[in-house]
Amino acid sequence: MDYSHDDTGLARQPIGYWSWAAHEATVTHIRAALAENGLTQPPWWVLNQLAGAAGEAAARDELVTLFSGYLDTGADGMEEAVDSLLERGLAAQDDGARLRITPEGRALRDRAYTRVMRARAEIHEGIPDEEFVAALKVLQRMIHNVGATAYHQ
Repeated sequence: MDYSHDDTGLARQPIGYWSWAAHEATVTHIRAALAENGLTQPPWWVLNQLAGAAGEAAARDELVTLFSGYLDTGADGMEEAVDSLLERGLAAQDDGARLRITPEGRALRDRAYTRVMRARAEIHEGIPDEEFVAALKVLQRMIHNVGATAYHQ
């Protein structure tokens, strides 16, 4: 049944289903865009964070902690992501376990960023910013209402 034009019907729809369906569709779309550049999400998160560090090094343990809760990646998954970037020469680690993006890593990050921004535009097509913000506020309130927390930079 199509509820898209029936607000009463939409108001009775299960949020669990629709939030799951939105997650599956959008994350799959983003992952496909990253895969075009040989990346998965955890290494992408690290590269993106290092690219924004403006020449500063980031502590490995801080990055692992920051991203380990994203999409159930966990600390082990983030450690693997960092190791993969080091092995590929996309990041370098000094003796103090501080990470820097390499020129190769920055070039890959910039190519991937362009593709991810195109994917974002595809996902957001026809959705004004104010509607997107309203949807996020509703989801944040629902998370709060059930005593949970969520965080994203």
